[in-house]
Amino acid sequence: MNCIPPPRAAAIHDLSGFGRCALTVVIPVLSVMGIQPVPMPTALLSTHTGGFDNFTFLDLTAEMKKISKHWRELGITFRAVYSGFLGSGEQCGLVAEFIEDFRGEDTLVLVDPVMGDNGALYSTVTAEITRGMSGLVASADLITPNVTEANILLGIKNTGGEDCHRLSESEIKDYLGALTALGPREVVITGIHMGSDIVSAGLTRGGEVVLSAQPHIAAGYPGTGDLFASVLLGRRLKGDSLTEASDKASRFVCDVIRGSAAAGQPVRDGVLLENYLHKLCGM
Repeated sequence: MNCIPPPRAAAIHDLSGFGRCALTVVIPVLSVMGIQPVPMPTALLSTHTGGFDNFTFLDLTAEMKKISKHWRELGITFRAVYSGFLGSGEQCGLVAEFIEDFRGEDTLVLVDPVMGDNGALYSTVTAEITRGMSGLVASADLITPNVTEANILLGIKNTGGEDCHRLSESEIKDYLGALTALGPREVVITGIHMGSDIVSAGLTRGGEVVLSAQPHIAAGYPGTGDLFASVLLGRRLKGDSLTEASDKASRFVCDVIRGSAAAGQPVRDGVLLENYLHKLCGM
């Protein structure tokens, strides 16, 4: 029996009851990878915001302040701080303060700047949140924007249609350099369409550009960005390089999407994650 306490990760994400995204993805993925997720919910939603009407939304900013204060009083420490969807602009500042308060010498800070996709903002994301997120990424060791979110962070106008996911190799290098100039030491841009592949493009601390390509599957399931970032974080905490972790996360997400699409899983319900979690144990 392994009696060594697992590494602990503060997971600062929303809790959407139905749809497999955010904390309902983060918690099982990190747990099965041998990491203790310690959730701080940023908002409570009945479902995620893609494909559902009349979803409920409760901003938990006030509770986040109380939770953070209690954890400081308890002296809880974290091997990682991992933030995603935020419910208000004020929360960007709260997360930055949380990182400053809880960051240790070996703490890995991953900020997934969840703001939009397919060239548009999510319905709950305000201009205050986009401004705050641009400041928050400066606190991160690693960020994982999709192309839409990279454009928002860099002040580049998003376009609609298929082109909103496309970047050339030269654009990828420019984007990665510009994003690291905002403060994070490493960057992975997800969901890039290149030919018939979907690519995750990373920039290591040593300045190396790394590409992880998988066959593109035309099924836009919500929560796959959360899935990628969670596996990436788990593998980094297990000692993988950014290149190794990004490649493993890309392959896992592709496998889950492929299997979910083949099974006829409705897109808005999210991927069939439960059927694939066991594969993370032997990764």
